[in-house]
Amino acid sequence: MTPVTKPISPFEGQKPGTSGLRKKTRVFMQPGYVEAFVQSIFNAIGGCAGKTFVIGGDGRYFNAEAIQTILRMAAASGAARAIVGQGGLLSTPAASNLIRVRGADGGLILSASHNPGGIDEDFGLKYNISNGGPAPEGVTAAIFDQTKTLREYYTLDTDDLDLSAIGETTLGGMTVEIVDPVTDYAALMQTLFDFDAIRALIADGFTLRFDAMHAVTGPYAKTIIEGMLGAPEGTVLNGVPSVDFGKGHPDPNPIWAKPLVDMVMSSDGPDFAAASDGDGDRNMILGKGVYVTPSDSLAVLAANAPLAPGYARGLAGVARSMPTSRAADRVADKLGIGAYETPTGWKFFGNLLDAGKATLCGEESAGTGSDHVREKDGLWAVLLWLNILAKRKMSVKDILLDHWQTYGRDYYSRHDYEAVDSAVAEGIMGDLKALADGPLPDGIQKIDSFSYTDPVDGSVSHNQGMRVFFDDGARAVMRLSGTGTEGATIRVYLERYEVPDGDLTNETQDALAPIAAAVDELTGLKERSGRTAPDVMT
Repeated sequence: MTPVTKPISPFEGQKPGTSGLRKKTRVFMQPGYVEAFVQSIFNAIGGCAGKTFVIGGDGRYFNAEAIQTILRMAAASGAARAIVGQGGLLSTPAASNLIRVRGADGGLILSASHNPGGIDEDFGLKYNISNGGPAPEGVTAAIFDQTKTLREYYTLDTDDLDLSAIGETTLGGMTVEIVDPVTDYAALMQTLFDFDAIRALIADGFTLRFDAMHAVTGPYAKTIIEGMLGAPEGTVLNGVPSVDFGKGHPDPNPIWAKPLVDMVMSSDGPDFAAASDGDGDRNMILGKGVYVTPSDSLAVLAANAPLAPGYARGLAGVARSMPTSRAADRVADKLGIGAYETPTGWKFFGNLLDAGKATLCGEESAGTGSDHVREKDGLWAVLLWLNILAKRKMSVKDILLDHWQTYGRDYYSRHDYEAVDSAVAEGIMGDLKALADGPLPDGIQKIDSFSYTDPVDGSVSHNQGMRVFFDDGARAVMRLSGTGTEGATIRVYLERYEVPDGDLTNETQDALAPIAAAVDELTGLKERSGRTAPDVMT
């Protein structure tokens, strides 16, 4: 089977962001678009000859077609083996695990994470390196450089492969191995958590629900939660993956998972509830009558992780993205371990995890994980919470209150202004940056643009978001999101600390209202964006 060389012209705008390349599905469906980006990846990593790749995605619209294209191109470029999730499905954390346990050279993950799916919605593709984590900036920069000069790509003229049957087949000189997407991941979870304790908790009448949001985590949750842990059938909601996520928005937050929130807030709701997103790397945690913010969840997990067998040795350190609240820092300080503040993007945690400096990592955007893989992991976070609940024998609400009474509470919220005109958004951010160099308004201690120096390799990342520090210790962060596909999303993060013996049960938005007002006065955000309120508050 002879490789075919085909000419191609570069496509503008194929610059990978913090989570790979994300565009509208119809953009990816343009003739040659996937081929151009994939060939740029292969060129940037020194070719495919003799290499092994993990390939899979969240099952959204056009995933199956794109995977066939990738397989033909990898085979034409001399790859030795492709490991593919059955039906093309692999959650992002499961893909990371497969890369690691199989010693693969890298992986191509097809997902736009929490973004909606469908022919008129979003699509994404990213490259993960051999440690299982997202490609670092040096690799994504090399990929982008290739996209600007590409003139040809290599493929095979073959029919599509059947990806439904587990086993091995060949494509050209490449072995294609179809694997059950859940098996290796479930085995890893068994090594980390006390399944016997969780199973006993459930058998004793503890009630829970897990909303897979019609996305990739459904099969994983049904196997582990309903199967291995013995939860009743029906515990997993919306558990069958759909190409358009049931025409929903697979983002696990109180807005898009409102039916689950309403259920757990009702008087007869379950003791515990959780949700995950399109590709399985994000999570939302709820207890009866209480929503746990991602920042608080990271802090609680850090404080209680040694209750799980996989973390009984203790934690080396805790890392968080800069916009995430400082709640985890307070835990690290009390434990006497390292606390690291990184830019947004899971790839920045990779060096810390590989170097053994951090064990747990988290982002305010509903992502938490540990050194078991090199991606955030939604179902992992749910299982760690269940392990903690089984050991502490307290409700989610009581664990949260006990945590605040020990460490204090960081009132925290993210306000999103979505699809803002890009020029307007850039102007707002530019004006705020200019304020940092002049006389500061009353009540503001410092304004700066966050830069990060990696403590492992010394690499430096500039302009990672604007921080505003108030005289009373409160903090606001503003940054432009890299996960949308149209306009610009301005994210505003608000944080105020309350001491352990202070008012720990105030309503979050009420507690943060003065900071939100101060940010609006400082930037003119609402007037300039044409909004009277954020589109989403989490």
